[in-house]
Amino acid sequence: MNDPANPSPNPKQILPDDVKEDDIDVGVAKEEDETPDESGEPLRDVAALISAIEWDSTVVSDGTSGADVIAELVKRLPNKPGVYRMFNEAGDVLYVGKAHSLKKRVSNYARGQGHNNRIARMIRETMKMEFVVTRTETEALLLEANLIKRLRPRFNVLMRDDKSFPYILLTAPKQTDRRLAPGIFKHRGARSSKGDYFGPFASAGAVGRTINALQRAFLLRTCTDSFYENRTRPCLLYQIKRCSGPCTGEISDADYDELVSETKAFLSGKSQAVKTHLSDAMREASAELDFERAAVYRDRLSALSHVQAHSGINPQSVEEADVFAIYQDGGVTCIQVFFFRTGQNWGNRAYYPKADSSLSGAEVLGAFLSQFYDDKPCPALILLSETVEDQELLGVALTAKSDRKVTISVPQRGEKKDLVEHALSNAREALGRQLAETSSQSRLLKGVAETFGLEKTPRRIEVYDNSHIMGTNAIGAMIVAGPEGFVKNQYRKFNIRSTEITPGDDFGMMREIIERRFSRLVKEHGTPETKDAPAEDIEIDEFDDDSDAFPAWPDIILIDGGQGQMSAVRGILQEMGIADKVTAIGVAKGVDRDAGRERFFMEGKPSFTLPPRDPVLYFLQRLRDEAHRFAIGTHRAKRKKEMVKNPLDEIAGIGPSRKRALLHQFGTAKAVSRAAVEDLMKVDGISEAMAITIRDHFRT
Repeated sequence: MNDPANPSPNPKQILPDDVKEDDIDVGVAKEEDETPDESGEPLRDVAALISAIEWDSTVVSDGTSGADVIAELVKRLPNKPGVYRMFNEAGDVLYVGKAHSLKKRVSNYARGQGHNNRIARMIRETMKMEFVVTRTETEALLLEANLIKRLRPRFNVLMRDDKSFPYILLTAPKQTDRRLAPGIFKHRGARSSKGDYFGPFASAGAVGRTINALQRAFLLRTCTDSFYENRTRPCLLYQIKRCSGPCTGEISDADYDELVSETKAFLSGKSQAVKTHLSDAMREASAELDFERAAVYRDRLSALSHVQAHSGINPQSVEEADVFAIYQDGGVTCIQVFFFRTGQNWGNRAYYPKADSSLSGAEVLGAFLSQFYDDKPCPALILLSETVEDQELLGVALTAKSDRKVTISVPQRGEKKDLVEHALSNAREALGRQLAETSSQSRLLKGVAETFGLEKTPRRIEVYDNSHIMGTNAIGAMIVAGPEGFVKNQYRKFNIRSTEITPGDDFGMMREIIERRFSRLVKEHGTPETKDAPAEDIEIDEFDDDSDAFPAWPDIILIDGGQGQMSAVRGILQEMGIADKVTAIGVAKGVDRDAGRERFFMEGKPSFTLPPRDPVLYFLQRLRDEAHRFAIGTHRAKRKKEMVKNPLDEIAGIGPSRKRALLHQFGTAKAVSRAAVEDLMKVDGISEAMAITIRDHFRT
């Protein structure tokens, strides 16, 4: 083992197999604005931290495990801060933890007594541990949060978040052949575009409503760059006073830049200053008897008031803050998060983290916070409903990450206390709804098992459907449901590839969908035990009953179709040798296609219907309708893309830049197709060889 206190002259730094250097992103302060940690020394940047990592792993091969393994490792651990990982026999990460002193923390596990059931079980399963010594506990905290979010260890508190937050993007000005004016857009995902990001917003709907109001207030463009560059006259948004028309020079560059500056100021928290400026301008225009200009300022002020009036709770003393409140009941935890920016409520979102029921609210909230801000910007103020462990340390870490002072507090009085109480009330109500929905879903799944004679309650149901118009733009769709409702991150779409399928052949399409789906499933997850294994033979694990342990193999597949569709599906399953691994059920529309008269088809049973008011029937209808919605939506998106497809997209070597240059020069793809090689070569980026390629493409 490498002794961190006495390293070799040129130690080889080794990362574990399941962690890449790119994954370790602790986000510490930049060199030019370093923030001191608790030791008074500046935090190092990411590269420096990675270079300091010395993973030490010890595998015990004599069959010992648990406390014996840990006791052996404790003898060689230093009294230094760091991060440790615990592994089971299969090499799965059981737990990731950080410590101010690795030796003291790990020695607690070695005692083997005084632990609750969760910790005791974790210790028993430990066959290997790995350690990394960090310079400070702050670095250890940041690294721990990063690893937990990426490795998702079984015994840690895990934040369930499969959806990124939306932001408002105010793009930076660009210089091209024509000035590409800044615009205001909804943005989700990686921040690859240059500009200023404002958020997060709790929902895309909140972003849309805010942008609509800001359009009326600041008249910034919201069109795409390609649409903007090809305008020869103002669009409808200019006519209805939602845009100032920079594309065709309806506003000067200086005046448009002033609108951009006002927008940035408003979104940055200077809303009152912007409103005061507009109010003064309105009075000045009125004094000059320029009532038309005064009316423009009046409308913009009204739009700004609309933004703030529709933000719900708008605190007077809180300009920028995130409010966290936690509530626990029935072994389930709900954390409600409210976002306040520029003195406005930008929405809230409820989270249901995976956590052992023995953990207190403060323990869950502390672990949740460090993961929450791993990939999100921190506000200046974070308000909590409970004091969490290492609260001061977490504040130091987030300060280092965001390059500005971040304060974490539990308010005791005043408006801030009211905000936390409001968030706590929402957490309590959200958890009540979640428990009711989960209970209802559990009863429905048990009803499905009874209705179709299954040996055990299904945990994963897959529903298949396809969509097309006369065979064109054919799409297959799969939706997934489980104990907690629809599992949307498991949805899949299938572009029908086979050229042998007759257009409109629904049976052939379904065969291709099922074959592709289960071929990949067998390849990635192997073949499960038979579907008829008795429920009592299956070990129930309290830590596996969550979305992270959601089964890969379905217990039931529902096919939107009758006997013909079922025959196609059974044929494929039999060819693959997995017909006995999954229960296939066909759902055919009833007489006159009336809802409530559906007929069900199962192998070995005559077709049957369910009573019109059976809750299981309503449940299955909802599953089928969701599959239909997903299939139709995917088909429409594909069809729309085909309709607006440009012929230039089909030419090898023509990317966005060359395509834009060609359209600037010739106006349309049709004009490009008629152009001579000499004319094509006059376009920036088009060589003689490329010009010949373009000509040959349109003439063959």
